[in-house]
Amino acid sequence: MQNFIIIAIDGPAASGKSSVAKYLADKLGYLYVDTGAMYRAITYYALENGIVDDIDALIKAARNINLTLGYENGTTRVFIDGEEVTDKIRTPEVNAKVSDVSKIKEVREELVKIQRKFGHNNNLIVEGRDTTTVVFPNATLKIFLTADVKERARRRYLEFKEKGVDLSLEEVEKSIKNRDRIDSGRDVSPLTKAEDAFELDTTDLTIEQEINQIVEKVKEISDKKLNKQPS
Repeated sequence: MQNFIIIAIDGPAASGKSSVAKYLADKLGYLYVDTGAMYRAITYYALENGIVDDIDALIKAARNINLTLGYENGTTRVFIDGEEVTDKIRTPEVNAKVSDVSKIKEVREELVKIQRKFGHNNNLIVEGRDTTTVVFPNATLKIFLTADVKERARRRYLEFKEKGVDLSLEEVEKSIKNRDRIDSGRDVSPLTKAEDAFELDTTDLTIEQEINQIVEKVKEISDKKLNKQPS
């Protein structure tokens, strides 16, 4: 029986998952887990070690790498074998390869094992691309965030610009469309909306409006849980 509340958030690249998850975690006091950062970390490791196209080596790395997450001051901190790689996993090079790495069945299986452990002892906010359908199919609340591709490209372009990454808006949009194609079309854990997920289009919403709608859903669930408890 699941005793802790798990809020699982899925959606395509730059739909606002990380921003919403962080705000919710802070507002509700829940543990925040960014599953996408874990796949980025494996991809970064593969690029650094020249194994990004070697499936057997990637699977071995996923099974043996010491991958840990921390969350402080609104930032998910990512460590590989004790070395912090938080900023190094957010590059165009990693973006270009992360979908290819994350579609490998055995890699996903290893990371899902780690992700599920977080839900054993914590109220949890977890976000990614298959958290509602594969990682936590019995999540207390499932949310599917989406947004127009041009708006998602604009958001990612601004992120890159802040970091000094020189890419045009057109290049970013092309990259996002490619990630959408790979994520939705892969054989293993494709990006898809769970039937019982609450879908929220964030194209024209502020982060505050998004959070308010989701918090209302959380309150509905909490009230139902209280009403089911024996008096």
